Amino acid sequence: MMASPTASLSRIRAPVQRVIAKASSSSSSFNATRSYATIPTNTPEPSSPGKPARRPTYFKDTAIASLDEFLPTSSAASPLAPTDAYQLRTAEVGPASNRRTITRLPEWLKTPIPAGNANYKKIKTDLRGLGLHTVCEEARCPNISECWGGDNKNAATATIMLMGDTCTRGCRFCSVKTNRKPQPLDPHEPEHTAEALARWGLGYVVLTSVDRDDLADGGAAHFAETIRKIKAKRPSLLVEALTGDFLGDLDMVKVVADSGLDVYAHNVETVEALTPYVRDRRATFRQSLKVLEHVKKAGREGIITKTSLMLGLGEQEHELVDALKQLRSVDVDVVTFGQYMRPTKRHLKVEKYVTPEEFEMWRQRALDMGFLYVASGPLVRSSYKAGEAFIENVLRKRAGEKGAADVDDRLGKAIAMEEAMKTDAA
Repeated sequence: MMASPTASLSRIRAPVQRVIAKASSSSSSFNATRSYATIPTNTPEPSSPGKPARRPTYFKDTAIASLDEFLPTSSAASPLAPTDAYQLRTAEVGPASNRRTITRLPEWLKTPIPAGNANYKKIKTDLRGLGLHTVCEEARCPNISECWGGDNKNAATATIMLMGDTCTRGCRFCSVKTNRKPQPLDPHEPEHTAEALARWGLGYVVLTSVDRDDLADGGAAHFAETIRKIKAKRPSLLVEALTGDFLGDLDMVKVVADSGLDVYAHNVETVEALTPYVRDRRATFRQSLKVLEHVKKAGREGIITKTSLMLGLGEQEHELVDALKQLRSVDVDVVTFGQYMRPTKRHLKVEKYVTPEEFEMWRQRALDMGFLYVASGPLVRSSYKAGEAFIENVLRKRAGEKGAADVDDRLGKAIAMEEAMKTDAA
């Protein structure tokens, strides 16, 4: 039996009528509780009937500091005491819900933004046009403006990175990209590199490369071919090769050492105890010593060997002294000291910012051990101002041992040969 339509409609209407009746009886309460959505519900009552309540705000009414602190004063600020100047400074950054503390760089590590003079711009344009890479850019070197755009372009230096911009190793201090299988070598790179350097007018160039453990020879033949082409186009240009360890293959070391370069560099990077934590596990301190030692045996007579050490990684004094002694035992000629600076948060933290006075102390101690030349300072890098370091400190000192006239004659012949090539081309 079905219910009548009238009864069904009554059951539906009843709840609606109850809701309407309840709403009409409490309409005054709705009006009393209405508020703006942007005003907190716990708005305080006004303190007096005649004075309206102040709307709460989430913004501060006062400045962080008084205006006087932003105005210049007639008296100059007094210099900081050494103890205050060398103390690490920190700063709080980030929103209030996620504040974090960062360490600010000491004053002696701050460098100007690249000025972009004519020489700097020319080098950068040629690099892009020829598809070349530099470690100056890839490793974010702070000295790029000074090295590329020196006052005298013949004293300017550049560090070309051969064999691409991707390394097969993953050292914990280096910002160069890594990959197990980088792109194949560019067969035109040696010629492009020689062509660029011949027209830049540099006095000294450093060739380095990523580690290419994926290649049978580690890229030694490619390295040597580039050096030979550079010397063929511009014999007077001084060439330094900063190579890897070729996985300890000393035959490949000989290939590069016999290519006609002036300086063979290979960096040990840090002391022996820290090497497993700082460098890729395929690189060892002992292996690097063997590379530097073999250069003296396999290279031409008088070849100069060079290495570099980073400070600020947690090395101890006795460890650094021991490293210098071992380097001298394999007859390394030049050593440089520089401050390790963390490229990104994924890399090793800086354990200490070494002061300029400490760098000067290590420079003197290394010279006392018998190194021909030592570059030491917070912003010194392996190839920082390499031209000036080589020309004025190493070559001339070596010339004094063999006879300055002989070396000057050799350089004079190279310059004359270069001028003759320019005349023939014209």
